[in-house]
Amino acid sequence: MATIRDMMPAFELYQPAGIDDVLALLKRHGKDAWVMAGGMDSLDWFKDRVKRPKVVVDLSQVKGLKGIRAQANGAEIGAMTTLTEVINHPLIQSRYGLLAHAARRVASPQIRNQGTLGGNVSQDTRCWYYRDGMPCYRAGGNICYADTPTAMNREHCLYEADRCVAVSPSDTAPALIALDAKFVIRSAKGERLVDADEFFIGPSVDITRMTVLKPGDLLTAIRIPNTWAGARFYFEKVADRQVWDFPLVNVASAMRVENGVIKQARIVVSGVAPRPLRLKAVEDSVRGERLSEETAELAGKTAIWGAKPLNHNHFKIPLMKNLVRRAIRGA
Repeated sequence: MATIRDMMPAFELYQPAGIDDVLALLKRHGKDAWVMAGGMDSLDWFKDRVKRPKVVVDLSQVKGLKGIRAQANGAEIGAMTTLTEVINHPLIQSRYGLLAHAARRVASPQIRNQGTLGGNVSQDTRCWYYRDGMPCYRAGGNICYADTPTAMNREHCLYEADRCVAVSPSDTAPALIALDAKFVIRSAKGERLVDADEFFIGPSVDITRMTVLKPGDLLTAIRIPNTWAGARFYFEKVADRQVWDFPLVNVASAMRVENGVIKQARIVVSGVAPRPLRLKAVEDSVRGERLSEETAELAGKTAIWGAKPLNHNHFKIPLMKNLVRRAIRGA
């Protein structure tokens, strides 16, 4: 008989109005505290009674975490800025359209109105074994239920499996890595900047986390430099459904092209590894090459080197190959 989960477990709810108050609460409660942004991922965990925090710190009243601001060398987006605002903001549309495009492919309009950019990049993996409360490696157990002969692993990874084969589910993450964004993280110890490429971590680093955020840390903003402003962008997501669904594979690219020659490129895929995967070998293979069908074909073949499919996700290899090809061609 299926487990009936009809109510959330009890927790203390705090709704601070300032960043300093948030940091004080996180320092006081440590591992017992759960930071909630838009609540789209958090409430699922609570309703399923899989995550049972003693304290929930709701960020919805912290105005200092919201808004998009132009800076001398780029733009800063508050972590609590909704995805809808990111999509519609003139600065993002005109200079960093890759992010607007990626944010537009997240879930549904209703969720984008509530979900935040910070929440989207910080969400946990969607592996149903893990999210159903099974004692897998990521949950502190000693098995990966998705990596067995009879497992349902159609949505799982091709690369960087290390005990866990779950993938990163974020649509905005590959776009931010392609844009060379920086993540602003604060704690009681101060503030630090982390490159988007280093914000996301795989199970070989820490199997219990998807990002560098630890208890006491707060993602406050994301800064996008002017480095790739106005570049040639491409974003595409393939999912089973056009609305709501998480990516089977997605790709984000930013390229600088002069006289038909690719001078610089950043290409990132998600849905194929435990973290968004920057394809540095592909970037190297196309740099200095003409923007052509032959270059796109080379990029696609290079992208799938080293792929190790599971029982039911072999289809992701040609899918990823073709998405990378289109990323080059479509730019």
